[in-house]
Amino acid sequence: MIPAMPAGHASASRSRHARAVPRKGGASSALRYVRLAAMGVVALVILVAGVWGSWGCAQHVMLGKGREHGTMTVSRCDGSVCWGPYEPVSAGSTARQRVTIEQSVAVESGGTYSVVVKPGSSDVVRTGPAGLLHAWVPLGGALLLASVVVAGGLRMRRSAWVLGGAGLALVTAAWVAL
Repeated sequence: MIPAMPAGHASASRSRHARAVPRKGGASSALRYVRLAAMGVVALVILVAGVWGSWGCAQHVMLGKGREHGTMTVSRCDGSVCWGPYEPVSAGSTARQRVTIEQSVAVESGGTYSVVVKPGSSDVVRTGPAGLLHAWVPLGGALLLASVVVAGGLRMRRSAWVLGGAGLALVTAAWVAL
C-alpha cells in the first residue's frame, strides 16, 4: 500500500481488479470452443451447399467454350419445365425442334433467349449476364443464411454483415438482370 493512499481505497482497487480478470473455467471454455467449432462447420456446410447448388448451371455458363451456343424461343411451359425450338449460333451446333429449360422467373412463354446446351442432353441454360447471375442465386441465398449463423453462433458481426451484404447484392443483381 502506498503511504499517501487511504487503506479503504487500496482494498477497493484490488477487489475491482480481481473482478475484471476472467476466471479460468475448463468446462465453460471447452464448451465455448465446441460451440464455435460447431457453428463454423454449420456456416461452412451452408456455403458449400450454396456453391454446389449453383455450380450445376453456372459451369455451363462460365465454361461455355466448346459447347453448343444458340437461341431458344420458348413455345410452351408446363409445370416446372419450358420447351421450344433451338437455333444454333456456334459452329458445330445443330438445330433442334425441342429443347427444355427450367421454368423460373428467368424465362417466359414466347420469349427468345440466348442459351448453351448441356452436353449429352437436350437441356439448355441461359447465358450472358442474366444467366450467370441467375445460376449463382442459390449461393446468394446461402450467403444470406450463413450470415445469420456467423452473427448469432460465431458472434462475428462484421463478417456477418459482409456475407449478408454480398448475398443481398448477388440476389438483387440477379433480380435486376432478369
